[in-house]
Order: sequence, then C-alpha cells, then structure tokens
Amino acid sequence: MYNDASIIFQIAGIGIIVAMIHTILKQMGKEEYAQFITLVGFIIVLMMVVDRIAELFQHIRSVFLLQG
Repeated sequence: MYNDASIIFQIAGIGIIVAMIHTILKQMGKEEYAQFITLVGFIIVLMMVVDRIAELFQHIRSVFLLQG
C-alpha cells in the first residue's frame, strides 16, 4: 500500500514527464505520437487510481463486515 502523499507525487511525476514528451514530439511534427503518449500516460494514471480505489473499497468492506 502506498503512502498517502507518494501516490500524488507519482501522478504528478508522470504528468510532468508526459507533458515534456508531448511538447517535444509536437514541436517535431509528430502529433500522432504525442497524442498516443498522452493517452498512455492517462491510462497509467487511471490504472493507479483504480487500484487505489479498489484498496479503499476493500478496506471499507473489511471494516463494515468485520473481516480481518
């Protein structure tokens, strides 16, 4: 399980890297690749958030159903 702030820093880091790569590719005239990189970055962050939400629901379920 991640620390509370580390997931925010990981998402911010991915966003910065994706933004830099997107800008470089767009300036080179490779707009299709830039959009693809942005999409891949979005999917990676979305998977991280979905995993985190699944952990939250599992924790809530264990609290209310008194399962350890």
